[in-house]
Amino acid sequence: MAEREYRQHRFTRPPGATELFLVRHGESAPVVPGVSVPHVDGHDDPALAPDGREQARRVAERLADQRIDAIYVTTLRRTQETAAPLAERLGLTPVVEPDLREVNLGEWEGGEFRRRVAEGDPIAERMFADERWDTIPGAEATEAFNARLRAGLDRIVTAHPDQRVVVVVHGGVIGETMRIAAGGGRGFAFVGADNGSISHLVAHGERWIIRRYNDTAHLGGFDLDPEPSLPEG
Repeated sequence: MAEREYRQHRFTRPPGATELFLVRHGESAPVVPGVSVPHVDGHDDPALAPDGREQARRVAERLADQRIDAIYVTTLRRTQETAAPLAERLGLTPVVEPDLREVNLGEWEGGEFRRRVAEGDPIAERMFADERWDTIPGAEATEAFNARLRAGLDRIVTAHPDQRVVVVVHGGVIGETMRIAAGGGRGFAFVGADNGSISHLVAHGERWIIRRYNDTAHLGGFDLDPEPSLPEG
């Protein structure tokens, strides 16, 4: 009689849990000096760049067969444009969750954030050292950002037990969400998700399980971000 075998444990989604595929939107249009950046509710609202549209197409190819039950986006069009190819393939209408919009950068909206970071502004350097967005004058406080993300994500999780949901969001949102899931710690520990990347969480009550972070296998030549993976993306 053969001895009993005990195979290595394989993860299964707990009953009632929600799987969240957090997709960072595709690369957005560049900031051009002298050209104004569109705004929505105080946030920069650029469209996708051509590379961003290709990244969106590849995200759709990657997730089309993953039994997705719902798609969520933010109020900012770069998330909506990224979600569009997947929504069309699946026949789903994306739902807008306003509380998952990007962190507000205060006086550095209007494309100012990109310029300041690229030029090594002292405040930008201090922001990286502090690991807080509100080092920027007028920017949203970390605690307020954290609270609204929790509220938005909790609404999605409550609405989708035992389901898989794609949530197309922003670099700062993914970073803070992963930090929450990991139990806190350094403010920018998870800032760096690439455009078009997929991060995977399983939410079960108060327990958030990180399954993947910054998966770019579907992106090929687009797997390295052309700029720091920070807000405004």
